[in-house]
Amino acid sequence: MEESSGPGQTRGPDGKFIYTVASAQRDADACELRARGWSYKRIADHLGADVHTIHDGVQRALRAIVQEPAEEVRTLELERLDRLYERAVEVLERRHVTVSQGKIIYEGGEPLADDGPVLQAIDRLLRIQERRAKLLGLDAATKTQVSGGVKYEIVGVDMDQLK
Repeated sequence: MEESSGPGQTRGPDGKFIYTVASAQRDADACELRARGWSYKRIADHLGADVHTIHDGVQRALRAIVQEPAEEVRTLELERLDRLYERAVEVLERRHVTVSQGKIIYEGGEPLADDGPVLQAIDRLLRIQERRAKLLGLDAATKTQVSGGVKYEIVGVDMDQLK
């Protein structure tokens, strides 16, 4: 059973706020009025809600405005990384032969394999994976622990004269 606790606010049986179409509209209206320079108090009076609810609603609306484009950019960037990864895998799986002065080098009658492009492709794949992990926030933060002390040495001063 849902219980209403004000215009556009709905709380579920556990008492937690449920974001509804009405509350999203109220947040958008409040944000629009705030952008016009209205005070939170004036907006609250106009929309029939308390100042705290209006303030939270404006903040929600502003976060959504910033978050949605950021999600779209993140999605585009991940798609680009996928395409780059696919191309690097193609290079990795391709057969590479050693060429010197424009001629293929043979060993035992067979073209000598060139591992250079394979190793470069591996390095590139790792860089793409690192970028993907950073973009998605998959890497755990690293902690650096510093121990020991600092010793200062004053050069050109006779320490006995300072006493």
